[in-house]
Amino acid sequence: MKNKKIIIMILVIVLIVVMFFAFKDKMLKIIYPKAYQEPVLEYATKYGVDENLIFALIKAESNFDENAISNKEAIGLMQIMEETAKDVARKNNIELDTENLRDEILQSSKNIEIGTCYLKTLLDRYENEEVALAAYNAGIGTVDGWIEKGIIKKDGSDIENIPYKETNNYVRKILRDYEIYEQL
Repeated sequence: MKNKKIIIMILVIVLIVVMFFAFKDKMLKIIYPKAYQEPVLEYATKYGVDENLIFALIKAESNFDENAISNKEAIGLMQIMEETAKDVARKNNIELDTENLRDEILQSSKNIEIGTCYLKTLLDRYENEEVALAAYNAGIGTVDGWIEKGIIKKDGSDIENIPYKETNNYVRKILRDYEIYEQL
């Protein structure tokens, strides 16, 4: 009786593994969607940011929930802070209705435009994805402080030294998801 249960368990595990590999791409496309493809492609092209990096960032930030609002008041798909949105819009001539700022930032296309433009600013500033992503999460001032104190290097070669656990995990998650989006 005990041997029969073990054999059945082994067969179930083998079946699950076989099913996973048989339908791996389909399952990954469900887990890693490319929702909001039109504005992502538009702003990826406009700002010169890899579309798959944008998809990975959206997945990490909001899991594609355009109405997401964090406990820190970050808004929308790319979790933009209101002050960041105003600053990015002002510096990059992006039209933004400041009278209805929250509603404006919740619009998926506007959120993706501002988030992608901001990400491009960070990529240009730090010249690598790892440090730029850390700054997207923890803030420019925080990351600049880490670099000045020698906690992390500006080239991102020791990104595992990020002292905030949340930011450390965030960067790793986006880089992992970015690789998956690249494969898909």
